[in-house]
Amino acid sequence: MKTILVANRGEIAVRIMRACREMGLGTVAIYSDVDREARHVRYADRAFPLVGNAPSDTYLRIDKILDIARLSGADAVHPGYGFLAENEAFAQACLEAGLTFIGPSPDVIARMGSKTTARDCAIAAGAPVVPGTQTPVTPDVADAEVQRLADAVGYPLMVKAVAGGGGKGMREVRDAATLVDAVRTARSEALGAFGDAAVYFERRVLRPRHVEIQLLADQHGTVIPFVERECSVQRRHQKVIEESPAPRFSDDLRRRMADAAAAVARAAGYTNAGTIEFLVDADDAFYFLEMNTRLQVEHPVTEMVTGVDLVQWQIRIARGERLTLSPEQALTPRGHAIECRVYAEDPDQRFMPRPGRITSLAVPGGPGIRDDSGVEVGFEVPIYYDSMISKLIAWGTDREQARCRMLRALGEYHVGGIPTTLPFFRWMLEQPAFVRGELDTTMLDAELERRVGEPFVPVTDAHLDAALLATASSAFLAARRATHAALPGTAARSGWATAARLGALRK
Repeated sequence: MKTILVANRGEIAVRIMRACREMGLGTVAIYSDVDREARHVRYADRAFPLVGNAPSDTYLRIDKILDIARLSGADAVHPGYGFLAENEAFAQACLEAGLTFIGPSPDVIARMGSKTTARDCAIAAGAPVVPGTQTPVTPDVADAEVQRLADAVGYPLMVKAVAGGGGKGMREVRDAATLVDAVRTARSEALGAFGDAAVYFERRVLRPRHVEIQLLADQHGTVIPFVERECSVQRRHQKVIEESPAPRFSDDLRRRMADAAAAVARAAGYTNAGTIEFLVDADDAFYFLEMNTRLQVEHPVTEMVTGVDLVQWQIRIARGERLTLSPEQALTPRGHAIECRVYAEDPDQRFMPRPGRITSLAVPGGPGIRDDSGVEVGFEVPIYYDSMISKLIAWGTDREQARCRMLRALGEYHVGGIPTTLPFFRWMLEQPAFVRGELDTTMLDAELERRVGEPFVPVTDAHLDAALLATASSAFLAARRATHAALPGTAARSGWATAARLGALRK
């Protein structure tokens, strides 16, 4: 293996290329039209255009990516996460083209990518699973049968897409009266997002924690589970803050969960990096949720507390190397790490995406701080892709030091030109429940409801002055256009009169 094509974009593409550079491997970037000047493009040794912007025309085009691999002379492909990372057809196409796919085998991706077959695998491995349906509920299943299956599972329950993830195709059902509509909505969303309308039912675990186990597995039968990651801080089923180790988590629970995760991976015949996700109830009983057959967004927190470069090990495993890591090192956290996903979103407008040009950028540093970013000053955050622009990670000797360092780093972080979720994180890390480590998947949504519209970015005199200046400038330009044919100076006098009136109001 000499050259790796990174079939992705943004911060994860840069992260993978950094690992390649340290290992002396060449890198090939691919890019859409709007990503022509992106950071990952300029960081790579060589870069090739995909032509187009929509994901279906670019980062999801298997044929284009394989053509570039042949043209560039790459001999391996790293999919990152998202896009084609969990697409068994892409993995198979890479193998048929003579390329090393840095990930699990196509059949394992297919097996564990289906929520129902993954549950079967977990059951076969002896891992506890949440009560639910064992076969997909396809669109041809009659409403009466849908009702019977749901009644057998019990309420409240979750309707979940068999394919995909990220909270898409997921609906909570509290009673039988709302079941059929929820199933129809989930099916429609799943079909649009994943091309598969099948769903399944799972008993709703009330106020659970979402905890996951990172795994590495080589081609020689060795499976190593890592210290757990806490992913319970979620907004509408989407993770926003992750940390490792999980707060208020016993060593016994850690090892039992790690053993269960490793058993599932062995039963699946898994290789490379993957993650087993669990739900943990109030009594510390845990249940298999799903497996992600790829590198996770939140992998840096595991790296920070174990000192293991997961991306480099992905590459080494794909080359056929044996895992030489100490299992005890992987399960023993050194300190604590917290990660915040920084998005180009406006938290004061219900976290609506706000693409646009980054006009200024100040990135934090100092002890224990890591920023995995894919943007720079002048970059235009596009409308076509996920709006995450960076991942900020803070490490400390314990959770409180990591939290305080994160707050310090958030205070140093500045992104000009677009709104971001930075103000939200500054607020969230100060919330008493977060400080105490009392986390569950419902906590954040409940905290947001209690804010009752209170802004994350309070309006200051500086904001008012900027708004008045913008309004005055707009009034001046409007007056100038309206009096274009008038005597010289009329427009200016009218504009400045408007500005003067606004200034008087401001006082």
